[in-house]
Amino acid sequence: MIRLSLMFSVVVFLSSCAQPLFKEKWINETAPETFTARFETSKGNFDVEIKRQLSPAGADRFYQLVKHGFFDSIIFYRVVPKFVAQFGTSDTAREKLWSKHKLPDEEVKASNLRSTISFARSGRETRGTVLFINLADNPRLDTINYNSVKGFPVLGKVIEGMNTVDSLYNGYGGTTMNQLDTMYRNKEAFFKKFPKLDVVKKAYLVRRKKN
Repeated sequence: MIRLSLMFSVVVFLSSCAQPLFKEKWINETAPETFTARFETSKGNFDVEIKRQLSPAGADRFYQLVKHGFFDSIIFYRVVPKFVAQFGTSDTAREKLWSKHKLPDEEVKASNLRSTISFARSGRETRGTVLFINLADNPRLDTINYNSVKGFPVLGKVIEGMNTVDSLYNGYGGTTMNQLDTMYRNKEAFFKKFPKLDVVKKAYLVRRKKN
């Protein structure tokens, strides 16, 4: 009973958060050569360091998404043990506003090793808002050919709080992927079906102190 009450509170939180408006000018913002984003989650915090040289277009888009609150209240909807933790979608209307501005495909310059982060994609110029963090070394993702596109370009890596990423609930594995339509239509119903999923409470840019 307590668990259901907690999950209902999470759902109310998700549905009540005011979503930031999308503005065309955001797409033209260029990321710093190196920057850090902090993710506050239902399991704790983790920091991601992005290096623009690895994937300039991808880094710019990630920077824009974080800066303008896209990931606030986003669900870790696919967490597969010893593979990936995936997030970045839950509202199709909002997602389409970003994804209609296509990112050019880029080569893989760093391997998809444990703790690195990359955009998911399903074909040419399909990187949009969905990302995954590698929970193990996945070098096959560097060269796998999917719909005529080779590999998943790494943007950077988790530099603090990988224990938080490892603790994200992974008991559902990939079964949630069959219920994404439910997530889009009715988040409360989705959470009732998968009540242990973790959430990004807030993501924002941070300035780290230099040693």
